[in-house]
Amino acid sequence: MCSTLEYTLPTSPNVRPPAYVFVVDTCLREDELAACKGAITQALQMVPDYAQIGLITFGTHVHVHELGFTECAKSYVFHGSKEYTSQQGVLDELQRDAFPTEAEHRPCRCTGTAIQVAAGLMAACLPLNSCAARLQLFVGGPSTVGAGKVVERQLLEPIRSHKDLAKDAAPLFKKALRFYEGLSADLVKQSHSLDVFACALDQVGLAEMKRAVERSGGNVVQVDSFGNPVFKESFRRVFETPGQPGSLNTAAHATLEVIPSKDVKVSGALGPGAPQEKKLATAVADQVIGMGGTNRWKMAGLDGKTTMAFFFDIVAANKKDGNHAPAFFIQFITRYLHPDGSMRCRVTTVSRMWADGNNAEQLISAFDQECAAALVARLATHKMETEEDFDATRYLDRTLIRLASRFGEYRKDDASSFELSQALSLFPGFMFNLRRSQFVQVFGNSPDETAFCRLVLNKETTSEALLMLQPELVSYKISDEPEPVQLDVTSILPDRILLLDSYFYVVLFHGSTIASWRKAEYHLLEQHAAFKVLLEAPQAHAEHIVKHRFPVPKLVICDQNGSQARFLLARLNPSATYSNPSGMSAEVIMTDDVSLQVFLDHLRKLAVQS
Repeated sequence: MCSTLEYTLPTSPNVRPPAYVFVVDTCLREDELAACKGAITQALQMVPDYAQIGLITFGTHVHVHELGFTECAKSYVFHGSKEYTSQQGVLDELQRDAFPTEAEHRPCRCTGTAIQVAAGLMAACLPLNSCAARLQLFVGGPSTVGAGKVVERQLLEPIRSHKDLAKDAAPLFKKALRFYEGLSADLVKQSHSLDVFACALDQVGLAEMKRAVERSGGNVVQVDSFGNPVFKESFRRVFETPGQPGSLNTAAHATLEVIPSKDVKVSGALGPGAPQEKKLATAVADQVIGMGGTNRWKMAGLDGKTTMAFFFDIVAANKKDGNHAPAFFIQFITRYLHPDGSMRCRVTTVSRMWADGNNAEQLISAFDQECAAALVARLATHKMETEEDFDATRYLDRTLIRLASRFGEYRKDDASSFELSQALSLFPGFMFNLRRSQFVQVFGNSPDETAFCRLVLNKETTSEALLMLQPELVSYKISDEPEPVQLDVTSILPDRILLLDSYFYVVLFHGSTIASWRKAEYHLLEQHAAFKVLLEAPQAHAEHIVKHRFPVPKLVICDQNGSQARFLLARLNPSATYSNPSGMSAEVIMTDDVSLQVFLDHLRKLAVQS
């Protein structure tokens, strides 16, 4: 049973208009800087007149611009290699960042110092918890000087990779992590959010910034250029009026408190928030999972799709003797500043009966396999970042084997007798795709790309998280209704259009016959009106997805046997490969990965042996 009550609290007289501080990288090519400025100009037209606006630019130095003087431009300069606190004042003379980039060197970019100055400025100018405030960073390359530096200026020194991190061969990484860890504490204390718009072919240091973005409830967009429509549209949606398609409906200054009944304690949480020292001691478990040691978290920024994952423990005494009430309760109390300026309080109370651990059917009937997959994904990626020598694939396999052995039906040592109930039947497939996903398999991805994907995973809803783990595949054929098909290479047919939604990108894949007809422009002929409808239907579906999602996904339109087809093939079950072709498939995948069927066969074999 679940009930929710929301009501408006008395508005504090100290509440002020929302504040935005734009922190802009000026070490960009001229066209990139123009595109960035154009996007900010468009956003300023959407911001209410009463909003508070700040502008900071950075390169070798950090420039804080005073926007109130149109006749005589004024700015204050901070040296990029120094660290500053909110108590230090601004300098008294204007300087330009006129330092050219030397040959074989990266630009002199002081990203960390710029964020630090911006955070200090916001802390000094905005009274504590007085308004929704967002520090928005626009960066086009890695930080090379000052606090938070992620790479040396010499181009001969490559930026850190996953291999370097695994071997502890990235000397700047841990120092930068500590710097942004401190920044995240300052941002959370003031309830200010850090949004990062990373638009570069190179890495910018998002892996180091991840904690500051996540703990402050910030947004992140990662693309190759400020001219990319994905950046422009994503950035625009941050300022859209609530209620419009794609609008984030952002709120601020949230606290989330969890109060369980006496038989349950809170072990921790994972998501876009930060643990608070204030806690109800009787509600906190000794075991810590994720952000633990408390039952209260602060969420400086959140929107309509922000989620937190919680972990609980049963009180030890009641585990042992079963001496507890027939039901238990968990209450979630969320207080936040609504976009309309009012303070709101939402109280959600969940209750359920205790289940007898010896009654497997009773436990299975309440199992939510979609939610469990999203939860395991968050927990596995958290362990990958916090535990040394953690083997994510082994962890996922052992978790699945334990579940299958405990709740499957089988005769011992007889794999052919193994069966899972319908309530558990999808979970092995989720784990198979999670093992193959960019969250676990980091080879071929940069640390920044991995950080971006995990930031989004740790914030999104269960349904969106499942798209990231196991994309949806829809088939379109002439004179047939669209239908979901298996995420398998056998779903590729010459006369079929496939639409793959993997959350981060949407792929429109044309079978070879469809592609040849399109190239021959049959859809422009009146007698082939049905073919025109076929081409338009998945396009409209893709545009609908793009219109309602943040960050905006990349749209890939490709043909069978084309180079861009890899975006689809990488996510399909490799039931037909170069070494094991299948007569049922019109395509093969060049991989040595095992198929889902082989994976399930191994699961059955190991489960019945436990």
